[in-house]
Amino acid sequence: MTKEEALQKLEDKNLPFEIVKEIYVSFKEDQQVVSQIAMNLSLRTSVYDPSKGKHPIMTELLIELSNAQDMGARWAVAKNPHTPMEILKKLANDEVNLVRALVATNPNTPQEILERLFEDEKIVRDGLSGNINAPSHILEQLSKDSDKLVRLRVAENPSTPTHVLQQMCNDPDIDVAKAAQLKLKERNV
Repeated sequence: MTKEEALQKLEDKNLPFEIVKEIYVSFKEDQQVVSQIAMNLSLRTSVYDPSKGKHPIMTELLIELSNAQDMGARWAVAKNPHTPMEILKKLANDEVNLVRALVATNPNTPQEILERLFEDEKIVRDGLSGNINAPSHILEQLSKDSDKLVRLRVAENPSTPTHVLQQMCNDPDIDVAKAAQLKLKERNV
């Protein structure tokens, strides 16, 4: 199979995992193909349906791709809901802040890593604001962030404590205040 054929096949998100793995084995030194494999795996998953795309070969490929030179491949691994915890722990130390930020958004990232990522630079901390498993004390601190979008994600986060949402109803930004009010209404508070 040529590189062009491999890239064309990888556009199909229903391509059998066995073929994706064959392509990886054949082209693992080619950054363009590796990036496309990561994208193919990403398109098969959903944060809303954790079982979607789950397959042993996917897990195997995610582990391999976590070592890719291509930042885009590591980025896709960091956000994938099927990435094993030990890989998320490793990527939490990635030199690229966007990779670390996506680890912070991943609901499978262990609490102790989320705690450490809160001490990281702003883009990484911002990733925590929408993570449903972010510790409540971190969500409380992020609810006072100077960035409106961070506060908005905290207000929309189903894990934000009720008392924090009640405080956010008085947010100076009307969108944040409305989001907090809506979340409280969903909780019948």
